Amino acid sequence: MPVASPQVTTEKPRHAALVRVTHWITAAAFFALLVTGLEIVVSHPRFYWGEVGNVNTRPLFTLPIPASRGTVPTGYNYVMPDENGWSRYLHFEAAWVAVLAGLAYGLWGLWTGHFRKNLLPERGERGWAAVRRVLGGYWRRAPAGKDDAHKYNAVQRWVYMAVIFVLFPAMIWTGLAMSPSFTAAFPETASWLGGRQSARTLHFLLTWVLVGFVAVHVTMVSLAGFWSRMRAMITGRAGPSN
Repeated sequence: MPVASPQVTTEKPRHAALVRVTHWITAAAFFALLVTGLEIVVSHPRFYWGEVGNVNTRPLFTLPIPASRGTVPTGYNYVMPDENGWSRYLHFEAAWVAVLAGLAYGLWGLWTGHFRKNLLPERGERGWAAVRRVLGGYWRRAPAGKDDAHKYNAVQRWVYMAVIFVLFPAMIWTGLAMSPSFTAAFPETASWLGGRQSARTLHFLLTWVLVGFVAVHVTMVSLAGFWSRMRAMITGRAGPSN
């Protein structure tokens, strides 16, 4: 009698290879940008609105920390170590890494239809009721559906679209608006934001919006099954839900 050959089933990857690679490159670049950005802020923890801002200008707000420069008035009798040199170089380099990774992901997403098929909210996911239903499932630890491992829910779709198409472009715009060489060639980059100091203030505030996104993102990943989601983002395979 002929022996039946065993059936080989191939599990559909949750994330494509390019998504996984750009995800971790962006995560590393964001961490470097956050650390170096904080080091840069310590050199002058005062924020202004408009084109000009210096120690003789009234700030919009001041961070309650000592500065790394004795010429910056902060009300503290202590000067932080000055790490402004290396942090600016690394900040600039990490920014380009993040931009190039984001560009590769964006072009791939448009070419393959990834944004339209996987991230654009579907008809039934465009209301608050759908978002509230997903959030309730997270906190109740509701069991995942059979297609959950390969499909973003309503909350993920809305948040990821906002981060990809609003927050990241805004971070790039405000970052370029602080560059004297770039604004010399394209002055509207800063003037449309109210000036270079306005761009710096907005850049700082947007940073903390992204930090909040990362915190919520990690929390939701943990509630949905941390090791399963981590395995999916490293190997592409979802594995068991917990």
